[in-house]
This record gives sequence, C-alpha cells and structure tokens, in this order.
Amino acid sequence: MRVLLVEDDGRLGPLVARVLRDEGYEVEHVASGTAALAALQEASFDLVILDWMLPDMDGLAVCVEARRAGYARPILMLTARGEVHDRVRGLDAGADDYVTKPFELEELLARLRALGRRAPELTSIDVGPLHIDREKRLAFADGRLLELTAREYDLLLYFAKRPEQVVAKTRLLQDVWDVDELAPNLVEVTVSRVREKLKPYDWLLQTVRGEGYQLRRTRK
Repeated sequence: MRVLLVEDDGRLGPLVARVLRDEGYEVEHVASGTAALAALQEASFDLVILDWMLPDMDGLAVCVEARRAGYARPILMLTARGEVHDRVRGLDAGADDYVTKPFELEELLARLRALGRRAPELTSIDVGPLHIDREKRLAFADGRLLELTAREYDLLLYFAKRPEQVVAKTRLLQDVWDVDELAPNLVEVTVSRVREKLKPYDWLLQTVRGEGYQLRRTRK
C-alpha cells in the first residue's frame, strides 16, 4: 500500500515514516499542504495521513482541496484537537478517520489496516508516462498501447504498485509467478521483453545491480 504522509514535525514525521516502511508500506513524506496537493496530482496513493496543523495551510483545507480534485481514497487526520466539534469538522471536510495526538503507533497502524480493508482497489495507476488501466488490463506508455502478454502485464502492474521500490528476483518469482524456483533467467528474459515494448521509455524499468529491479517515475 502506498501512503502519503503529511507531517511537518521534524521528529514525528520521520519516525512515523520509518515505522510504516518497516511494516511494508511505501511512504512518501512531505511537510506542507502545498507539497501534499502537488504529490496527489503527480502520483497515486492508496491512503493519506494528514496532520491538521501545517505551516502553510491547515489539514482541513488540504482535505477539502484533495476531495475537490477527485482524490477518493481514505484520509486519516492527525490532530491535537480532541474536542468533539473539531473531530466533526475533520470528518465533514472529507476525512475518513482521525487519531488524536499524542498517539500510540500501534493504534495508528491498526487504523491504517482498517482503512486499507475498506478502500477499493485503484482502477488505474500512473507512473511517469506509464498508465495502467486495471479494469481492462491494458498498459500505455505516453498514450501508446503496449502489446503485452498476460505475464508481462502482471509483472508491469506489480512494479507500478511499487514505484521506486527495489524488488528482488526471488520476490518476483514468489509474487508474480507464485513459485519459489523457475529457470534462472526467466525473470531477466521477461523484464527484457517488457523493456523492449516500453521503448523509448525503457528507462522506466531499471536493473539495480545485485538487488533486483526498480520502476522509476522520472529519468535519472
């Protein structure tokens, strides 16, 4: 699950981000409302953790703007405001749940799991010039349809759910092929075919020597 964490506290933000990553979440951490809205425009997130008090605009305004812009996934508010009327304001602004500061990390993780169970699957995913239509099982590079086999599509979708994350070959075998062992070069051959079909955007799918593969959002 890909999470956008919006928290400007210099100690709490990095701590929450690290705990979430240790739990298997992919986390993008920003420290302002403006950065949060920009991130939501540029990438797909399964869930937003949004602090109420931010340096440039409050979390309620961010929540309202995100909903107006079409973000329909869960938003969890972090707030030091524990009064009922404050919680009601947050929910009315479009938040799905809230956690009052100070909070236990175990409670935050439990609420994230609950929201994740309620959230519908994204019907499309965008990573840089790559667009994946999950309902039709189609993939496009800058609007051009990619002629992928079923396995190639599954592989590309797997990467698209984890942009910038390095994935080992053994994990690909387990999660995409559902086996522990296959021909040693099977993953390499399939990745090579996908790269060929992505051209001129083959830079999207990179080999990380000694570690695995990574789908990038931008050319580096």
